[in-house]
Amino acid sequence: MAANKTMLFLPGDGIGPEAMREVRRVIGWFDRRRAVRFDIKEGLVGGASIDAKGTPLTDETMADAMSVDAVLFGAVGGPKWDTGSFDMKPERAILRLRKEMGLYANLRPATVFPELAEASTLKPEIIAGLDIMILRELTGGVYFGEPRGIETLPDGTKRAVDTQVYTTPEIERIARVAFELARKRRNKVCSVEKANVMHTGVLWRETVTALHARSYRDVELVHMYADNCAMQLVRNPKQFDVIVTDNLFGDMLSDLASMLTGSLGMLPSASLGDADATGRRKALYEPIHGSAPDIAGKDLANPLATMLSFAMLLRYSFDLPDDAALIENAARDVLSKGIRTADIMQAGCTKVSTTGMGDAVLAALERLGA
Repeated sequence: MAANKTMLFLPGDGIGPEAMREVRRVIGWFDRRRAVRFDIKEGLVGGASIDAKGTPLTDETMADAMSVDAVLFGAVGGPKWDTGSFDMKPERAILRLRKEMGLYANLRPATVFPELAEASTLKPEIIAGLDIMILRELTGGVYFGEPRGIETLPDGTKRAVDTQVYTTPEIERIARVAFELARKRRNKVCSVEKANVMHTGVLWRETVTALHARSYRDVELVHMYADNCAMQLVRNPKQFDVIVTDNLFGDMLSDLASMLTGSLGMLPSASLGDADATGRRKALYEPIHGSAPDIAGKDLANPLATMLSFAMLLRYSFDLPDDAALIENAARDVLSKGIRTADIMQAGCTKVSTTGMGDAVLAALERLGA
């Protein structure tokens, strides 16, 4: 692999830097053992950037994100920054990155490792073997629609407005990704909206249906209202393969699905843009857990979601599926040996720290990569 593959690390706040530290150890192992090398930049984001630079994301860091092959993002936010203005929230950084990088397709896998089936709040027989991909449209919808804001009315009360808006091209491009993903999985797409009460839902259903008829008749397509989808995810989650939905519903449903697996600390995500003429695709990878400020700096966080996000980066941005699989198999090996961080601790297992989990994964890489 050429040494000019570049990454930007944005550790962020809370447990982000601790988890990212363990990924750097994994990268060091690849550098030593498999001659896979990366040029890595690191920048500030979120609250850390606010403290140092006065903004959640500087123009310089944004430019770095646009120039590299892939971004690995930690987590942002915490009580320290909750009292700031809306535009100074740490979370504004990730929204700007998604928008300016054109990262419209958010891939959120919800996979249950056999060793963690008992960790879910659902019965093991309901979630054992679960393997869902939720595809969330990421740059449109109510989070970006205009008009938006809060105004004071003549009587002194206030009125808040957020606008849900989608166009046919926005819906078509995310639906196309869903159908292509399904062809590589179990060939079934569930498109989710609220066409019964929302005009954007009507357009969403019409557009997905038309695209399916034109180009993807070989893929099974079903439609479902978002509220029913939420119910079905806890009732019979294994009926789903690929779920595609808008920004707002995708935000909620992917978090719901993630907890079927037992812990937010286990799940990665990828946010992808369109490929350019050279095939290069802007991409950002991040664990779906938050900054967890209550345990930050205590060496307690589970780094597996960040490690698995790096595995997704190897697969989707660098076309290194074997190396990605090696990290994923190392994580499974560690879990099979009963090694757990606090968030996934079970009776009879061995509790380890963030660093201890990193040690265990590196040891597994040595065994499996020999």
